[in-house]
Amino acid sequence: MNLVYLDYAATTPVAEEVADIMAQHLTLEGNFANPASRSHRFGWQAEEAVESARITVAKLIGASNREIVWTSGATESNNLAIKGILEGFESGHIITSSIEHKAILDTCAYMETSSLKHGGFDVTYLEPNEEGLIIADQVSQALRPDTRLVSLMLVNNELGNVTDIKSISKVLSNHEALLHCDAAQGTGKLAIDVTDMGVDLMSICAHKMYGPKGIGALYVRKAPEVKVHQQIHGGGHERGMRSGTLATHQIVGFAKAADLVMENLDVEIAHNRQLRDRLWLGIEELGVQRNSHETQCSPNHLNVSFTGVDGEILLASLAQLAVSSGSACNSASVAPSYVLKALGVPDELAHAGIRFSVGRYTTEDDIDFAISEIKRVLLALR
Repeated sequence: MNLVYLDYAATTPVAEEVADIMAQHLTLEGNFANPASRSHRFGWQAEEAVESARITVAKLIGASNREIVWTSGATESNNLAIKGILEGFESGHIITSSIEHKAILDTCAYMETSSLKHGGFDVTYLEPNEEGLIIADQVSQALRPDTRLVSLMLVNNELGNVTDIKSISKVLSNHEALLHCDAAQGTGKLAIDVTDMGVDLMSICAHKMYGPKGIGALYVRKAPEVKVHQQIHGGGHERGMRSGTLATHQIVGFAKAADLVMENLDVEIAHNRQLRDRLWLGIEELGVQRNSHETQCSPNHLNVSFTGVDGEILLASLAQLAVSSGSACNSASVAPSYVLKALGVPDELAHAGIRFSVGRYTTEDDIDFAISEIKRVLLALR
C-alpha cells in the first residue's frame, strides 16, 4: 500500500543529520554529561555544546544567545510566557484571538480564573476578519490602559494564515503591554527576525522543523520591563526562568535542525509553495472551499473543506494519506474545528475540513498520488 505523509504541520521527521549528532550526545563514548556539572571536563564539554547550540538557535530568529531560554517545547514556552509575565501583576487585561493554539487559549482561560495571587485577568479574544486574519486595527481597538500582554500566533496551525506581527508591534509602541508571539508553525517555514518584528517574547520548537520532539525555546527580549517569573522551580537554571536538567542531545539536535533551515530556507520555501499550489490546482475543481488565505499564508499549509461528504467518513476513506482534520493536539475531538467555526464556516463544511501540509521530503509524485486518491474517494462517497 502506498502511504503519503502530508501532515508536516503536526510534526516533521527528524533529519538524518540531526539524528546523527543527537546520537553523539547520548552514550559513554559521546558528550553525555550533565551540562550543569561544573566540577569536571565532561560537564564542561556538555555545557559548551549547549551554549554553542543556544547561539545557533538565537541566530535562526535574529536574537542574542542571552535571550534564549530552553524549554520542553512550544506548549511550555507559551505557558512560561503568559504565566511568567502575568505573575508580576495582580490584575489586568490580555489580548489574544479565538483561533490561537490550545496552548494559548487554555492558558489564557486559566489566567481568567486563577486565584493563586490575584483575582483573575480579563481576556479579549479577537475574532478573525472575513479573510481569516487578525489585524493591527483589532488590537488597537481592544487595547486598554491595563493591558499587560498581547499574545498572537505568527502562523495559524490549522489554516497556515500569517499574522502581520510587525504591524501589531507598532500599535503597541506607545503602550506598556508586552507582545508575545507563538511562532511554532512559522519557525523553519518563514524568515523570522524578532527585532524587526518588534516582539518581546516568542515561542519556538524543534519538531516542526525536522528536529526532535520534546525541545523548544522561549525568546525573552533582554530588557528590564520583560520580566518572566519561573513556573518550574528547582535549581535556578536558565537564568532563573526555567529549572531542570538540560537535555543536551535534544538541544544539539535543535541547533542542527536550525542550521539546516538557515542553509536552505529560500529553497525550502519555494519547494513547499510549488507542491502546495500543485495540490490546490489538482483539487480546486472538485467542489472544494479553500479555507487558507490565498496569499498571506505559510508556503506549506492548505486547509480546504469538501462539499457533499461527511467529514469523518472522508478522513477515514483517505487512509493512504496522512492528513489532519485540524490541530494534532485536538485530533481526539469529534467537534468541528473551532478555527473554521470562527471563520464562519458552517458545521457541515467545518466537519469536512482537511489540513494538508507538505514539507522537505514531499515529492511531486506524492502530490499527484494524493490528487488521484482524493478524486477516487470523493467519487465513491458522492
